[in-house]
Amino acid sequence: MTDQRSIDVAGVRLAYRLSGPVDAPPLVLLHGLGAGAADWDGVLPALARRHRVHALDLRGHGDSDWPGAYSLELLRDDVLGLLDALGLERVDLVGHSLGGVVAYLVAAERPGHVGRLVLEDVPLPRPRVPTRPTRPDGPLAFDWEMVLALRKQLDTPPVEWLDQLGAITAQTLVIAGGPDSHIPQDGVAELARTVRNGRLVTIPAGHLVHATAPDAFLTAVLDFLHLHPSG
Repeated sequence: MTDQRSIDVAGVRLAYRLSGPVDAPPLVLLHGLGAGAADWDGVLPALARRHRVHALDLRGHGDSDWPGAYSLELLRDDVLGLLDALGLERVDLVGHSLGGVVAYLVAAERPGHVGRLVLEDVPLPRPRVPTRPTRPDGPLAFDWEMVLALRKQLDTPPVEWLDQLGAITAQTLVIAGGPDSHIPQDGVAELARTVRNGRLVTIPAGHLVHATAPDAFLTAVLDFLHLHPSG
């Protein structure tokens, strides 16, 4: 059973889906740009068998507030505020794409709060050639101004972010989507090498590994969460 809940964090209402046994270890899921908590529905039942899963709508997405103020630091602080408000002192954290960037910023900011970290096809924080996205037609389930603001920061991330990856103490699994992903795979591999306790697994399913190859994704993630001690 999944409960839809929300909580106020520094004046921003954050919506999240809660599932799994009450006394199970907490697991937080962070979605990609323009997605939402529902993006994890295909893998959520398996993850929730042995974890208390919190699948969050990041600000500007889904049922969370669309406050008009957006940066990756604000998204990081939202997650940290959520953990504090819910009394989650130590969690395992899974992030896809944008959610993975937020996840490694959280793990670098508070190393002791993240035991295991899963980064699914996440870009390395290095400058890339900027492109301006085209707004899809019709109503959106996310704030288009959020997309424009975060894309600018993803194109030109602060230089200190790369160094901050070295502060992460969590055991870290980096999942690469292989040659069909639009994320540069050499950067994904470098991300795994840069994090001190990082290991790389390639699942050649493209960028949306958990959606395109859910069985392979779950095998890799559950083996990692259950067999490897947290850092």
